Amino acid sequence: MEILQYLINGISIGAVYAIIALGYTMVYGIAKMLNFAHGDVIMVGAYISFCVTSYLGLPAVVAILIAMLVCTILGVLIEGLAYRPLRGTPSLAVLITAIGVSYFLQNAAQLIWGTAPKNFTSVVTMNPIMIAGGRLVITGEVILTVVVSAVVMVALTLFTGKTRTGKAMRAVSEDRDAAQLMGINVNRTISTTFAIGSALAAVAGVLLCSTVPALQPTTGSMPGIRAFTAAVLGGIGSMPGAMLGGVLLGIIETFSKKYISTDFSDAIVFGVLILILLVKPTGLMGKQVQEKV
Repeated sequence: MEILQYLINGISIGAVYAIIALGYTMVYGIAKMLNFAHGDVIMVGAYISFCVTSYLGLPAVVAILIAMLVCTILGVLIEGLAYRPLRGTPSLAVLITAIGVSYFLQNAAQLIWGTAPKNFTSVVTMNPIMIAGGRLVITGEVILTVVVSAVVMVALTLFTGKTRTGKAMRAVSEDRDAAQLMGINVNRTISTTFAIGSALAAVAGVLLCSTVPALQPTTGSMPGIRAFTAAVLGGIGSMPGAMLGGVLLGIIETFSKKYISTDFSDAIVFGVLILILLVKPTGLMGKQVQEKV
């Protein structure tokens, strides 16, 4: 029963990683860049939700919607001001810029909210489900996190496959120049991608802090790195891969902390990533793409 409990906990934290990884994989799949500031957008979303519930006293649903709106605007601004001018430049320049944006958001959060941890109140009010006389506990946070991650993945899959904007995103992902010649507004499509990814980051930030209540300016850094690892593990650019990679990573992390050591859990997680990259560089569900030179 104890193993089952840790499995459920691993799936729960893995579902949060999956939501974050979906944001990474959308941006990479369409804009062909790694937005390492994504983890800090998670932190901003969590802080906005915290301020709305703690200072304004508004309901949790309103706080989440406001956090999503703020992060959506922030994502569009980041893309337009920091990344769009570098489009077409070497990938190293974009990578350095992404790291710079990440540090900017962290330091701005320190100036606004300070460095002391904030106690985040969970947005979930559902009572836990007790099974086998209380030996197995499924909290409301676990149920909400798993349901939200599944709904998000299905919704994004339908969006990219069925809607006009989603098809435009796929076209830009395949060939940006050809898509532009066919009348697709590439700038608007990429901005929309950042907007959706940043809105997902806000949701992930709220769910993350509902699970781990300590909130501070570096809240999103380590989960962001782990979610990037999950995206690569599952196959970056693949939405089902991001989901699978996030859940697997959460399970591996939880069991390694329990049965090996909390000190080596990060090393084990990244060791698994290295192993996957050596055996299958495209990830578990990634596809090998051949490019003509």
